[in-house]
Amino acid sequence: MLNVIFSFDFFSSILRMSTPLIFTGMAAVIGAKADILCIAYEGMMLFAALGGVLGSFYTQNLLVGVLVGVISGMVIAAIFAYFVMYLEARPLLAGLALNTLGSGGTVYVVYLLTGMKQNTSNLQSLRFPDVHIPGISSIPVLGDLISGHNLCVYLAFLSVIGVWFLINKTRLGLRIRAVGRNPEAAASVGINVKKTKFIAMILSGLLASFGGMYMSMGYLPYFTTDMTAGRGFISIAAQNMGLGNPVLTMLFCLIFGLAMAVGNMAQSYRLPSQFASMLPYVVTIIGLVVMGIKTKREETHIKKPTAGSSTEGLEEKA
Repeated sequence: MLNVIFSFDFFSSILRMSTPLIFTGMAAVIGAKADILCIAYEGMMLFAALGGVLGSFYTQNLLVGVLVGVISGMVIAAIFAYFVMYLEARPLLAGLALNTLGSGGTVYVVYLLTGMKQNTSNLQSLRFPDVHIPGISSIPVLGDLISGHNLCVYLAFLSVIGVWFLINKTRLGLRIRAVGRNPEAAASVGINVKKTKFIAMILSGLLASFGGMYMSMGYLPYFTTDMTAGRGFISIAAQNMGLGNPVLTMLFCLIFGLAMAVGNMAQSYRLPSQFASMLPYVVTIIGLVVMGIKTKREETHIKKPTAGSSTEGLEEKA
């Protein structure tokens, strides 16, 4: 087992498992910075995954397929933003409705267009290519670690840098943080709060769409029913555990990807397949419990009065 864990194949498996989590984790970071409670990332990923497959199949052009997939995911994000910000619907209910739509609606679209019910394995859709970095791929050990992965793997890590730069170094990022922290103060200086949150949600939909498209155009070569398998919720958990920091969120996505890779590896040792499906969620629950305990202790420590402050209060009253 140790030989398997410390192999290049296992490292590649971690990257494959972590890639959609990183994309959607970055989407959740932008949403959290704008103080948007969104759980609709599953729906965005599913529609983007299907849109990419159908777009690339009917046009036999990868760029067109990516464009269709991105638009599909961003439409779901726009619907969520419109219902929550302009119609004042409850975010949890809107997100749940869109996730349900993603689960059932994609199956209906697949059946309507192809006559198939479970997957699109009969369609000759296109995939994201593997990238072999010139000069690095020929280096022993380092070349196997860094080069030869799917294009989306590199884009996922670049998205971490992009989100960090957006949030911390751009005018739009400043506005997103402003409306997230204090919308009244942001509005008082002329920032359109609803418009800024709407833009943040569209950017979240863009990133989540790449996470979904990787599932059907990189991880697998076709779309299948509910193929995201809760990855949207795991990404939200990673963002919460990372406290909205893009780099920390990426690290927790890698930890969850590691749990998924271990679960898949366990099947080769004749462990039940349910164990592989269960492990990432067990790790998620443990992580959230640990973060909850830590937050509770910090809040208790802050609220607990010190002996000196109590004495000073009594002296002032006297």
